[in-house]
Amino acid sequence: MKIKNVYYSSGFKQSLNKFSLKEKKIIKNKLNIFIKNPFSPQLRTHKLTGKLSNYWSFSINYRLRVLFEFIDSQTVGLVDIGIHSIYR
Repeated sequence: MKIKNVYYSSGFKQSLNKFSLKEKKIIKNKLNIFIKNPFSPQLRTHKLTGKLSNYWSFSINYRLRVLFEFIDSQTVGLVDIGIHSIYR
């Protein structure tokens, strides 16, 4: 499954601007992997539970996560990016 449309929330864009160029390069690489295959094993994509049960998450690295939602089978909305506290 390949993602054809990606929407970036204003919160995602604001959070992304806080990262260094080096981190942004890593994030861009993982986003490219995600677009090609959102369930690539290296992303550790998983559905969230509880109050965030409409959302999914994948890992950029050990500490960074991307919070997103599937709008339809080919469209995702990127909600936020950051450390584990983005789930609060």
